[in-house]
Amino acid sequence: MPITQIDTRTEDLTLTIVAEFPVPLAQLWDAYADPRKIERFWGPPEYPATFTRHDMVAGGHSHYYMTGPDGDTPGGYWEFVAVDAPHSFEVRDGFADAEGNPNTELPSMRMVFSFEETADGSRLTTTTHFNSEEELSQLLEMGMLEGTKAAMGQIDTVLADLESFAAGRATEAQLLSDTRVRVSRVIRGDVEQVWRAHHEAALLQRWQLGPDGWTMPVCEPPAEVGGTYRFEWESDDGENRFGFTGEVLESQPPHREVTTERMVGGDQVADGVNDEQWTSVVNEMTLTPVSGGTLLSLLITYPSQEVRDAILATGMTNGMEDSYARLEREVLSPA
Repeated sequence: MPITQIDTRTEDLTLTIVAEFPVPLAQLWDAYADPRKIERFWGPPEYPATFTRHDMVAGGHSHYYMTGPDGDTPGGYWEFVAVDAPHSFEVRDGFADAEGNPNTELPSMRMVFSFEETADGSRLTTTTHFNSEEELSQLLEMGMLEGTKAAMGQIDTVLADLESFAAGRATEAQLLSDTRVRVSRVIRGDVEQVWRAHHEAALLQRWQLGPDGWTMPVCEPPAEVGGTYRFEWESDDGENRFGFTGEVLESQPPHREVTTERMVGGDQVADGVNDEQWTSVVNEMTLTPVSGGTLLSLLITYPSQEVRDAILATGMTNGMEDSYARLEREVLSPA
């Protein structure tokens, strides 16, 4: 158990938990910055967490739910008040419904996570600020302290496994629900560079091509909220052509963008999936700085499980890996 101190102060309405870890500061920070990692320990062992959104930037949000042994899925949210990587972040923490909306019938609280180097590794101090003594008592009675201790008891295992977790890690797709997939990859470049590579036509046409043998003759990148984009690809032999278009729903450069996606050209992009079934796809891209570069997290919401499975079966993930590897090699590599 990494916890070395627990201090409940009713006079200050705070709960402070101090934990020590035998790992570098950056490694501990990344465990909280990467949704693939934090969801491995944030919930107690019997209530593992799934993060469907995790924007670790001031003004950003996180949405998560925990799945209990009986299938219940209590939800929570964070509103990021401040982020000073890799030293601290502050959030408004609360309970949420299935859509990630705050549950105002239950208390919310302010939490400050402070990270510091030590002679043996790193230290995390988590201070929770409550609104009243009644809320402090209510949340402690609900098992907040026991749940936190159980969750933090898993961090050592996660941190010890991070080296193998990252080894050979390429683009991966995780099934989060019947209709949601999270595609993740750490890209060797900073957040500004990766954002620019997704929004400048001259750069996009150099890397976002999927497997070899394709070009992008139409490249109209997304811009402001309410604007549209359009991409079209063509095989080198000129026999195949297809594309996508959509609208920008949210844009918070250089960290987050939400767009719709609709297929254009071609009869179908996968077995049993035509362009009419593609009109409900929503893409949520989040860029987060981590020690290896920039974590790109793309949450894709499909209209149905059948469409989701058909698209994944096309080799979509491999094609995205080809593109991201080309991005690193031909756009982000030093000249």
